[in-house]
Amino acid sequence: MCEKNQTEVTEFLILGFESFSHLKVLIFILALLVYIMIVIGNLLIVILVTRYHELQIPMFYFLRQLALVDLMFTANIVPNMLYIILMDGGKITTTGCFIQYYVHCIAIYTQSVILSVMSFDRYMAICQPLRYSSVMNPKLCFHLAFWSWAAGFFIIPSEFLLIFQLQFCDSNVIDHFFCDFAPFLRLSSSDTNIIRWQDFMISVFLIFIPFLFVILSYICIFITIVKISSSAGRKKAFSTCSSHLATVSTHYGALVTIYIFTARNNSLREKTNGGLYCTQF
Repeated sequence: MCEKNQTEVTEFLILGFESFSHLKVLIFILALLVYIMIVIGNLLIVILVTRYHELQIPMFYFLRQLALVDLMFTANIVPNMLYIILMDGGKITTTGCFIQYYVHCIAIYTQSVILSVMSFDRYMAICQPLRYSSVMNPKLCFHLAFWSWAAGFFIIPSEFLLIFQLQFCDSNVIDHFFCDFAPFLRLSSSDTNIIRWQDFMISVFLIFIPFLFVILSYICIFITIVKISSSAGRKKAFSTCSSHLATVSTHYGALVTIYIFTARNNSLREKTNGGLYCTQF
């Protein structure tokens, strides 16, 4: 409970890109254009893969799942971010903030697992081509896609039971463009050590381990490709992996940029102010 001289926080103020307020029109236009392209591109993938029978193969089946995750991820963050950019900040209730973070977690974790599933699909297609059709059957593809989505839905609620018990007193300003883990947890007046460790363990299980699986899969794939005698065969084999590799690099590159470097900068800022906090990862 908050002390008598403290006010319990019921909503957060999200600052957004406050440092670049003089460029808000340009940032808004760029963000809107990117959002429109992402939505159109992902919708086209979903529609084409669903409609055309010749695209009903494992690689495109998982690509459709990835497109659906991307749609959920952007729809959860970008519309509200656009409003915050135009209004130089925006308010959100504590419950709304936690729900936005929950959907964000589902999208991030599901995308990580699906990318690892797609790397397994590429491994079977290149390293075990004779067994590919029998192993990557529709039933297995369905189960892999289902559990990719279910993993986050089943595991994350345990963390949110603790998050909803947090107390927020007086300070309610989030220096970010959406409700992420570290920014709103930093404002809590409750002990957050257990939540931080739980979040770290979930991230290891649903982000780091899938990433490790992707690396191991591609080590096997590259070894197999190198052994192919013809250069045309090597190029063809590698071309089937190039788009997936680009997606993996974008996904984990964004995570590193957002969480590792942002956490380091925030940590330095807190040290300057005489305090130190822990952040995700």
